[in-house]
Amino acid sequence: MAEDSEKSLISLRKAGKIYGTVTALKKIDLDIYKGQSITIFGSNGAGKSTLLKILSMQTRLTSGTLLYNGVESRKLADVYRANFGVISHQPFVYESLSAVENLEFYGSLYNVSNVRQKAESLLKQLDLYSRRNDAIRTYSRGMLQRISIARALIHSPEIIFLDEPYTGLDSLAGNKLSNLLKEQLSHNKTILMVTHDIHTGLDLASNVIIMKSGKIVFNKLKSEIDTASFEQMYLDVAGNKDLKDELL
Repeated sequence: MAEDSEKSLISLRKAGKIYGTVTALKKIDLDIYKGQSITIFGSNGAGKSTLLKILSMQTRLTSGTLLYNGVESRKLADVYRANFGVISHQPFVYESLSAVENLEFYGSLYNVSNVRQKAESLLKQLDLYSRRNDAIRTYSRGMLQRISIARALIHSPEIIFLDEPYTGLDSLAGNKLSNLLKEQLSHNKTILMVTHDIHTGLDLASNVIIMKSGKIVFNKLKSEIDTASFEQMYLDVAGNKDLKDELL
């Protein structure tokens, strides 16, 4: 975790989000520092995906502020978007195009140099190279998830947002994704991941967050927690209405 004196890369201040009569986020304060790998746990409806959508500008705050390098993100929207990649439940690829064509298209949006070389390198890492020229509509669910990972990384973003990225991946593909993310962290990239996979989430994390009812109720360095008993602790925190002060 960064020193307190270090400037945060991304900050949320009193962030709130309301959908109709549902309050999805309740005055969230959060600082994300360069090089961190933050894993967010929480039950369904806790606000995890909404938080990620706010951070990745897929939806707008109802109240509060999102800052990027100390500046309101709305003032730097294009710059901010150019510096992150998003992996979510939707692959956001064109089914009539091949894997290479999709990656070349997305790479062109970010003016990526040597885009074919970078596309082929990612496809090799994700075991899609042999199917690189096949139309995406012929891909399985797991292959779609892998091409969405390549799409998110084609422009070498400094920030990577992941919403349940292991969904649809078999164990081999899941391991390849973990290795790819660890490689990104070795280059000081910043990762924020929402997942229900406790083992994988902890393995990749430098920081661990638990959300409940639209609030962050637990936020600690992984080094400060007992990973062996984390699952039970998580169940206690997520399910306990009277959260203990020491877990806040």
